[in-house]
Amino acid sequence: MVSPASITFGQSAVLSTDLLSYYRQVSQSTLTVVDLETTGSTADKARVIEVSVLQASLDDGIHHQDTHLINPGVKVPAMITRVTGITPAMVGQGKLPEDVWPDLLPRLEQGVLTAHNIEFDYRFIQSEYRHMDFKFTRPPQMQFCTVLLSRLLLADLPSRSLPDLVKHFKFDVGPSHRAEADTTACWLLAEYLLQQIRAESDEVLLGRFAQQWVRLRDAAKLLKCSKYKAQKILDGQGAECRTSRRNTRFLYRRRDVERVYYELQGQQLSLNGMA
Repeated sequence: MVSPASITFGQSAVLSTDLLSYYRQVSQSTLTVVDLETTGSTADKARVIEVSVLQASLDDGIHHQDTHLINPGVKVPAMITRVTGITPAMVGQGKLPEDVWPDLLPRLEQGVLTAHNIEFDYRFIQSEYRHMDFKFTRPPQMQFCTVLLSRLLLADLPSRSLPDLVKHFKFDVGPSHRAEADTTACWLLAEYLLQQIRAESDEVLLGRFAQQWVRLRDAAKLLKCSKYKAQKILDGQGAECRTSRRNTRFLYRRRDVERVYYELQGQQLSLNGMA
């Protein structure tokens, strides 16, 4: 598999041709889809209170799913109950972490670990295993984030949050923000997107990838320069630009970022040839 370290958590800084190779191979793999509900957003301060693990492939569909409420012995904030519907009483009836995570480990180590915003889930899984003095790791090429592929294939949707995608595609999975429903929704999204990866030609897919809106910081990584210099270069080259919905980030079309990248590469080769 393609294995640049940035393929999972910084996908916009990877060239489209490398991404296409990576996703072609993911589409042939078994996916281990995971979703967590937690007591907060920071893995080193919060704990997992619900986990669902689903295994499936495009060829065979879903062949395993299990879901557990977990009682880590910590307070469940009222805000979490409002969002998820998971009450302290429900958690109190859940299994202890040491009765859940060791049994899940063989499955979590199989296939391509998959989630919607996998960076969040992966950090929490690692944290839970650290509580048991075990180091859980999966190499970047064995991780797959459906948020990132959504940005490539659904570039102009107003939102790619999982609840909004469930509404957009009318997935029949039940209420969002519960681990079983969200894991199923993530699989249905992955199935929909990866079927397109399998079915469409390189030319068509690269054309669709080109529509992605890339953050300035990722464009700068690809161009190997500062954000200030990258913005100056891209604007000077007439790259299409907009701001994010909250007007906090500059975004550029992938096609323009890669066009500038290849132009700079060509200039560098010319300079090297003259040296």
